[in-house]
Amino acid sequence: MIFFGKGTCLFGLAQFLLDPAHIHKNDREILLSRSNFSRKGKEMSKTEDEELRRRKLEEALEVKSLRRIISAYLNYPEAAEEDIRRYERCFRRLPPAHKALLPHIPFKYQKLRWCISQNSYFIFEMLKAFEPPIDLNQDIENFEDQNMTNDNRLLSDKMKLPSLSGGKCGNPHSWAEIGDGKGHNGEYRPLNRKIVPEEKKIESSNENAGNCSIRSQCKTNAENSDNPRSSSMLDCDGHASSSPPDWLDPSFQFHVPLVDVDKVRCIIRNIVRDWAAEGQRERDECYKPILKELQRLFPHRSKESPPTCLVPGAGLGRLALEISCLGFISQGNEFSYYMMICSSFILNQSQVANEWRIYPWIHSNCNSLSDDDQLRPVSIPDIHPASAGITEGFSMCGGDFVEVYNDPSQVGAWDAVVTCFFLDTAHNIVEYIEIISRILKDGGVWINLGPLLYHFADTYNQDDEMSIELSLEDVKRVSCHYGFEIQKESMIETTYTTNPRSMMQNQYSAAFWTMHKIPAAPRTAGNNLPLL
Repeated sequence: MIFFGKGTCLFGLAQFLLDPAHIHKNDREILLSRSNFSRKGKEMSKTEDEELRRRKLEEALEVKSLRRIISAYLNYPEAAEEDIRRYERCFRRLPPAHKALLPHIPFKYQKLRWCISQNSYFIFEMLKAFEPPIDLNQDIENFEDQNMTNDNRLLSDKMKLPSLSGGKCGNPHSWAEIGDGKGHNGEYRPLNRKIVPEEKKIESSNENAGNCSIRSQCKTNAENSDNPRSSSMLDCDGHASSSPPDWLDPSFQFHVPLVDVDKVRCIIRNIVRDWAAEGQRERDECYKPILKELQRLFPHRSKESPPTCLVPGAGLGRLALEISCLGFISQGNEFSYYMMICSSFILNQSQVANEWRIYPWIHSNCNSLSDDDQLRPVSIPDIHPASAGITEGFSMCGGDFVEVYNDPSQVGAWDAVVTCFFLDTAHNIVEYIEIISRILKDGGVWINLGPLLYHFADTYNQDDEMSIELSLEDVKRVSCHYGFEIQKESMIETTYTTNPRSMMQNQYSAAFWTMHKIPAAPRTAGNNLPLL
């Protein structure tokens, strides 16, 4: 099993989650202090109570944020159904003569519904396999109501949903921008009508086909079962399915804005990029140059003491896995729970290659060569991750890059850092470069590939959301200031999560470079420094 560590959490509870024993130790110290110094003990107790209350509030906010992300996944089929209903309304407005030219369109809409049902089944199985790092069943509403007013200032700089780190599906959105899911503009409220028709025979005239959704699957099976924790159930299409965890009960979910559901669709496209044969071309364009460079720079990789490589913004984990397979102790770092939930499922739960079929291109009717192209399935994963030949020590660390790797324990810890479509996710790209320099060993290498589509450049109404947007020339100049020397650079033409059969292909001229950190002292024999 690939280890998923918790470097930090959505609201800065790294120490709390990583080392819960730390609190108990402090409690013991406080008790001792009370017995010896009563007045001092009371002061410490008050401080400790305030700290504990702050941590509980932060955890409540993290629970709410994670529930929201899960709710976005659960709202996926119903939001997609609303799109289809909009298509149908437009089609019905056509003059009869125009409808007669397009008799296949209603049938296409029914096919779309079935494709959505297949994506929904994959999503639901993925969510059931997810092991939340915190208890999602806890009641947070009353706690928040009692404590939010006094702690708004304390938490204002932390109340942000994780962005799609490295994902070029539009700029990430913060909590404040998206809204609270209680009636703000852009909110999506799920339909009462159930969706997903059966596969075997879809009649375009049958508007009352048997339907269900992810949310109704969970609820209906629970209501109809004598044992709500029974070992298996059947979904709408007859798939065998284990019982969902309690936190997937619809009563724990809430409505989310459409932008949240768009992130789910983005994840589906990212799955193709990282884990489908159809994404091989993009991986060859982006990952292969990086892998070749690592092989060139580290030709003598020791099994006893493998070189270490960090991959910030690892997304769904394919690049980090490929680096591990080369003989590196590889660690992927990812901030987005949208990404982490999916990557954990693919890396740890996949039984065989091509186990699942998804339909990633169904959500856009634009630039399609044919309906068959739009409705085509994609099998995932193209390899079985557990059988890929990974090096012991491969891990994924969840958390914000700056918060996790700015820790003193990370100084000089890595032989290589690989950034692919990552640098432009920064609020402050200078800080990213400074941290990369700090965590690399002297003589270590930094390999980068990606554009400079700064994610926070066009963010509005964000209370002066920081976004430092440098030119490529300035990025290289800042890198040299922090001790880097450019060894190799070029521009690579590539796409990102693009439908290879689409009539529109957005291309990036991505900057590709290898820099090495100038050693502060002469090299010594027996280390893992690269050949330059």
